[in-house]
Amino acid sequence: MSDEPGTPDTTAGSTGGPTGPRPEPLRFFGTSWVNHDDGYAARRAGVAAGSLAAAAVACLILRFAYQGLQIADTGSFVTVLVVAMFAICSALAFRNTWDRFGRRPDPDRQASLRGLLAIGFVGSLLAYFFRSLIEAPGERLHRTEYEAARDRHERRATRRTGNPSKKKRPR
Repeated sequence: MSDEPGTPDTTAGSTGGPTGPRPEPLRFFGTSWVNHDDGYAARRAGVAAGSLAAAAVACLILRFAYQGLQIADTGSFVTVLVVAMFAICSALAFRNTWDRFGRRPDPDRQASLRGLLAIGFVGSLLAYFFRSLIEAPGERLHRTEYEAARDRHERRATRRTGNPSKKKRPR
């Protein structure tokens, strides 16, 4: 069971009873990433379009903020600092989000980067867009874990061939 009461554990290594491990669902995709069924291609197209649209809206909002700095006449130094901050934070957020698709993130590191990732949200949205052009974001990591869990289950299941209590004892 997961930490939430009444919520089943859906990690890649959790067993689904006699059938073996269950795949971990991905955001927006559920478990359709396993067999690429149930509207997988349409979901990928939707995620790509949605993340690109969200990034475009975010850039529009940042442009309004930039125009606000121009109207406030804060000076070129402050304007350059703000633009550089958003550019650097977006680049770092892109890299962090892209890396998270390939390996499980460290919770402590994620907590310490929360502010930086919030400022660089455009980079995270763009990473999500580019990854959804290749595959469902996080699919490769989940597929690797799921296949490893299935292999472990197969090795355990094939080792046992019957009920050991019904085994004939030598006399």
